Formats: sequence, structure tokens, C-alpha cells
Amino acid sequence: MRKSMKKLFLLVVAAALVLTSFVTPSMSVYADGLDIEAESAILVDAETGKVLFAKDPDVALPPASMTKIMTEYLVWEAVENGDISWDTTTQISDYAYEISSNDDFSGVGLRQQQDYTVEDLYKAMAINSDNATTIALAELIAGSESEFVEMMNAKAEELGMPEYKFVNSSGLDNESLGDNYPEGTSPNDTNLLSARSAAILGSALVNDYPEALEISSVPSTEFDDQEIRNWNYMLDHDADYLQQHYYEGVDGLKTGFTTVAGYAFTGTAERDGRRLISVVMKTDSEDARFNETAKLFDYGFDQFETQELFPAGYQEEGNETAPVARGKEKEVNIGINEGIHVPIKTGEEDLYHLEYKIDEDRLNDNGELEAPVEADEVIGTVTVVYDGEEEDFGYISDEASQESYDLVAMDSVEKANWFMLTLQSIGDFFVNMFQGAFNWVKGLFS
Repeated sequence: MRKSMKKLFLLVVAAALVLTSFVTPSMSVYADGLDIEAESAILVDAETGKVLFAKDPDVALPPASMTKIMTEYLVWEAVENGDISWDTTTQISDYAYEISSNDDFSGVGLRQQQDYTVEDLYKAMAINSDNATTIALAELIAGSESEFVEMMNAKAEELGMPEYKFVNSSGLDNESLGDNYPEGTSPNDTNLLSARSAAILGSALVNDYPEALEISSVPSTEFDDQEIRNWNYMLDHDADYLQQHYYEGVDGLKTGFTTVAGYAFTGTAERDGRRLISVVMKTDSEDARFNETAKLFDYGFDQFETQELFPAGYQEEGNETAPVARGKEKEVNIGINEGIHVPIKTGEEDLYHLEYKIDEDRLNDNGELEAPVEADEVIGTVTVVYDGEEEDFGYISDEASQESYDLVAMDSVEKANWFMLTLQSIGDFFVNMFQGAFNWVKGLFS
């Protein structure tokens, strides 16, 4: 009996070991995909616009204070255009003061009848996410928040943001603004952005105005003789209890929270010359938005590398030439005259090929290029095609897409003179006649 029990025990242990060998992962968690605990998320390579990861990125959700990234962009644009300067001063309206004095919004405590510079107001907005200073800047730039909202929506369209709705400058729900909600909106309105749109906006800010990162990266600063803190805990804060979320390379951008929006964060980090933009929306807690962002950054920096997939002068095998009509040569070498750099997963360098598309306007009825053809002349486009099994998320937008590159003629083909064209025509005539005769004879014996 004891021997039987012992044998049974050993069989159970052996079976357990076999099963464990099947279920224990032998590779990184990224091999099977990335599990992000947010309703919507996206990770983008800032330089190329290549999307490295996406989870329901086109669902429009309340962005809360991530709305302020658009206000920041318009402030930088106004300074660049000379409409205002960083030293321009303004005073606080009754509306902005009412928001600032509301304890529910934890503002910096603005005072009326006091001059504030654009620089000070901007820092309070970008670092401390202050709502009243945001409103004050909107009123200064556009005359009223209502007109500023029109500017926000126009800029969103210009930037190619697919899903957006701006109803105020701060990101608060309109019902929090009392009777001050902007004209053209309703008291129940709220701002809406998709993760993709938020990433487009964040990318536009860091690419068009990289100086903005010098401010968004400040953990804390002084405002009106008080210390104000950055709500981005992934920065290098002095407080020990905030260090748990510190992430090397993070220098922006904007957190967001309302009861409706949950906890959101548009982040950016740079390592070894590579910058990533991340967005997580509607996470469950303050910790979660930073934990999920860290997962995204780990994935992007650890698993991807920007490489030159195809060097200048590369010709896709089987598509090295294109036919030429009425030229001194009957074909021309074609390919790319600039190297193609793409962020790719490590080990997937050989899982890409190029597809050529010659501009139809350049072709005659027989599908030939018409001579003359100049070297380096653009004759069409080249598309990078991924042949791997994992999902390819494409690019953040059509405007940012670098999937298409120039297809060029590698050599020059001069137009043949009338004599050469005549000889070619005679040669083609006899070739066609011989081919026709050959096919006729072949048909007699088939």
C-alpha cells in the first residue's frame, strides 16, 4: 500500500513539473504583448511618429488637466508671433479670481490688483497645473476664454488631431466653472481627447517648442513667496515618498484628474537621444497612471531601437529597374537615394521589405517611363512593409506618417534621337512579327 502511495506521489510531482515547464514564460512579458491597466493608452516615437503600442487609442475621453498642453502650445505660439512676451503683465479677472479662491481646486491663490508676468503664470500652469493662471493666460491672449476656446479647436484641426472637443482652457468640467463657462458651450460640457490626439498634441509641443521641457521638468518652484509642486511624480522630486515613481529621462508633460476623467497622464522621456511620448487615460489611481506609464517607457526603450533598415542606394530585389520608352536605354535603375530609419523591435530587422509605386502620371499607356529621365528624379514612392506576425500600429497620424519615401531614378536616360528611335521601331516591328509567326507555328502543333 505504501509503495503504491509513494508511486502515486512521484507521478503527481512529475506531472506538476512537466506542466510548470509549459506555463513558465521563457521570455520577457513583452513577447506576448503589453498589459496596460488604463482604458486607453498609446506610446509613440517622438521623432518619427511611429506608434509602438496602442490600446483603444481613438476613444474620446475627458483629458482633465492634460487640456492645458493645448493652452501651453498657444502661449508659446503667441510669444513666437510677438503677440505677447514672457515679460508681458496682466491682472486677474473676477472669473479667474473666483476659480483661484475656490479651495476645491487647490490653486496658487492669485490676488487681484496685482501684476503677474506671462512667465510666472505659465510656470504655475505647467508646473503646478493651476487652473486660474490658465484662464488668465487664455484671457490675455484671446480677450476672453470663449475666443480662446475657438483658437484651441482651430489649432487641434490644424495639427490633425482626429478626436477632440475643447470647451475651456483648464480641463475642468464646465459645471465647475459656474456661470463663467465659455460662450458656445453648455454648462454640462467637458473637454474630450483621444489618447492619439493627446499624443499628437504632446508631440507637437516638444517638437515645435522643446524649450517647454525646461519648465515641465521642474519638480518644484516658488510662486508668490510660496513653494508650488509639480504633480508629475516621475520627475526627480526631493521628497522620499515621491521617489518611488522617479523614472530616468522623464522631463514632462502633464497630469490630469477629475472625477469624470479619472487619473490621466501625458508623459515624455528621453534616453540615448531617443524621445518617447506616452498617454494613459482613465487609470484607477494616482499611482497607477505613473506605474502604467513606466511600463510603456520600459517597453519602448528596452524593446525598440531606431535602425537604418535600408541604406541610401538600396534596390529591392526583383524591382531594380523600370522600363523606359524613347530613350537611349530601354530601362533605368530605380531605388532610394536616402537611408530609411525606422524604430523596430530588436531581432526583427529582416521582417521588412519595400514596395514601389511609380507615379502613374509618369507612365505612358504601356506602363513605361518616358525619356528623358534624370538621375535622382523622383518617379514615385516607396513604402516600408512589415512582414512579422505581431500587430503593426502604424503612425500617429497621416501628417506624421513616414511610411512613404521617395522612389528615384538611380541613373540618367537621355532621349534617343530620331535615327535611334527609327531603328528601335524597325527592331520592335521585326521582333513582334517574328514572335507572331513563332506563336502561329507553335499553335499548329499544339
